[in-house]
Amino acid sequence: MIHRFAAAAARALRMLVLFVGSLLLATCPAAAAETDAGRAAEPAMEPIRVAADGRGFVLAKSGKPFVPWGVNYDHDERGRLIEDYWADEWAKVEQDFGEIRDLGANVVRVHLQFGKFIDAAAEQNGKPNRAAFDRLAKLLKLAERLELYLDITGLGCYHKADVPSWYDALDEKTRWQVQANFWRAVAKTCRDSPAIFCYDLMNEPVVPAGKPREDWLGPAFAGKHFVQFIALDLADRKRPDVASEWIKTLVAAIREHDRDHLITVGLVPWSLDRPGLTSGFVPERIAPHVDFIAVHLYPETGKLDDALETLKGFAVGKPVVVEETFALKCSAKDWRTFVDRADKNASGWIGFYWGQTLAECKQAATIRDAIMAAWLEEFAKGPK
Repeated sequence: MIHRFAAAAARALRMLVLFVGSLLLATCPAAAAETDAGRAAEPAMEPIRVAADGRGFVLAKSGKPFVPWGVNYDHDERGRLIEDYWADEWAKVEQDFGEIRDLGANVVRVHLQFGKFIDAAAEQNGKPNRAAFDRLAKLLKLAERLELYLDITGLGCYHKADVPSWYDALDEKTRWQVQANFWRAVAKTCRDSPAIFCYDLMNEPVVPAGKPREDWLGPAFAGKHFVQFIALDLADRKRPDVASEWIKTLVAAIREHDRDHLITVGLVPWSLDRPGLTSGFVPERIAPHVDFIAVHLYPETGKLDDALETLKGFAVGKPVVVEETFALKCSAKDWRTFVDRADKNASGWIGFYWGQTLAECKQAATIRDAIMAAWLEEFAKGPK
């Protein structure tokens, strides 16, 4: 009997406390609003900055280290670029981004083709395509909701059929102006989003050498043109000077609207100033104009030391992100060994995700899917 009485008294006391609390909130709207705001508040994404020692990255507000560990979302399992389907198949983009987050990634590199974002308008040196930029803004919101940072890589001409003829007909000076307008529009769209890791000016740009060129694009690989020339005629200029001037032109355009987000450019591994094939984008020469160095590097079986030596050449006093890497020429285990051994010279890693989960890749019967499955297993382990 005593126990039942005590229990009943306790219940009555709890009800009294709840009643008094609700009465106080009802008679004090400010307190109620503050409580609701506290419940609704969620931790916001922090901007990314270069660390004080110049070797890595930190979260701007808390100062906590940030290691980019992400994927290139450069095409889906059918080889389509994101602009090919994000208008009609937005649910697929959401699903893929959720899968990327579940893998443990914190960065997604997306590639924007110039021809899908800029329309012809001679008097304006190119006019932004409003629908495309609205879709980019929607992607920013998705990234913010999933707390994924974006590496926005621009000026893509991957599918030659998507390159406007008027764009290819421009002279070098006007082409640079149009490219600057592309980046102005991107910066205006993205400047207020905390989900931007960086702007990558162009994927694998090259300054020509030798006789003048007739085509702005390099040879195709798997049906896509990843290498792009920023000039057709060197015209007695030094290649690193042309590279630096081009970078400064585009950086200045971005900084008109966005003073904070990081800027880089995706370099081929043969950008080092060494005998043989070079891109003209010498790391030491472009480093003063970008926030960090981004290099694309695919280690080879039996040549991991060579890859590590190449990576070391890009460590020129600024953080280095291996912005493209994969077990393309080696096993997934060898790739992991390369990553673990390279932590002294690399501050971040970005691999690939093509719209198929680890489970889906394991169920597929192709060699390509088996390679991806093995790599995804290693990637899911996270950075060292």
